[in-house]
Amino acid sequence: MYRYILRPLFFSMQPENAHDLMRAGGRVANCAPVSRILRSHYNVVDPRLQVQVAGLSFSNPIGLAAGLDKNAELLGLWNGLGFGHIELGTVTAKAQPGNPKPRIFRLAADGALVNRMGFPSEGADYLAETLRRIRAGNLALPALGINIGKSKLTEIADAVADYAYSFKKLVPYVDYVTVNVSSPNTPGLRQLQERERLQGLLSELQSLNSQGKPIFVKVAPDLTLEALDEVIECCLASKMAGIIATNTTLGREGLSTSIDEAGGLSGVPLFRRSLEVVRFLGSRLASLPAGRLSLVGVGGIRSYQDVLSMLAAGAQMVQLYTALIYEGPGLVKSLNTGLVAFMDKHGCRSLQEATQVWASGLKAA
Repeated sequence: MYRYILRPLFFSMQPENAHDLMRAGGRVANCAPVSRILRSHYNVVDPRLQVQVAGLSFSNPIGLAAGLDKNAELLGLWNGLGFGHIELGTVTAKAQPGNPKPRIFRLAADGALVNRMGFPSEGADYLAETLRRIRAGNLALPALGINIGKSKLTEIADAVADYAYSFKKLVPYVDYVTVNVSSPNTPGLRQLQERERLQGLLSELQSLNSQGKPIFVKVAPDLTLEALDEVIECCLASKMAGIIATNTTLGREGLSTSIDEAGGLSGVPLFRRSLEVVRFLGSRLASLPAGRLSLVGVGGIRSYQDVLSMLAAGAQMVQLYTALIYEGPGLVKSLNTGLVAFMDKHGCRSLQEATQVWASGLKAA
């Protein structure tokens, strides 16, 4: 139904209008019985899919990346589609409209999007109250994360206080927090990936982390290898839980679609660069004590083979967003079913064994 009816309908509309329509229809799944019905169809249950990351348990390695649900509007839907975790946001301390429209562009021939949303957000106060109500309800949810970013009007010099406000408001209601310093769509934001600024920000957030929740840092695919090493050093010094790699890219290499729009590119063309970054980070983190820094791979994932490639490169789990728009609500089920079939075929007792088998095949090839 998605491929032949819903996707043509959505793709006949402006991207953000299609997104708004999806949000309106998807809210019905916030009714617990509807969410349970969806989950009975889409969720794949197999103990071999379970992963442990940063002290948290996940029923499967497929998570929803930040960006699709900025204000916790569709938690019942994401739960119903079988995600192992959900990352909300990006949320900012102050409510803000984001950048002027149009700000999302489809590159259908490439399976990609370019967006320059600019963190449209109802603000940390609104989201904290929303999450408080949700946590008080009876909606079953997988692990829940929140992605926080800098408010557009906040100067870089005041960024630490801006992030700290969001962190304090939201950390009681989530299982982990992601610090977004890598979106290309907020002026000056990526400056926060520089060593001194990043160290100051992460140290302040960790000092506020009285509940000991895992904190991740999301990095850009456009960083140099030297800069990635600096990110690792800052994460270690501030006792971060891990790194999420990667955000969208400013690059336009390899596109078959001609586009002259500013913004971050996501989807299939990003996969190769994201995998390179994950592989580099994974090689660095492999020398650390087990569990010292976790790694989450995101960027262009569309098949279970992509998932296995990310895991073989060093990630413990993955996230996706753009592929869901192109493939539809059955994507998470398809990925998890593919992983289970691969494990069955090769006699794997765990996802870790499947990753080793996959990596061996890559080396042999």
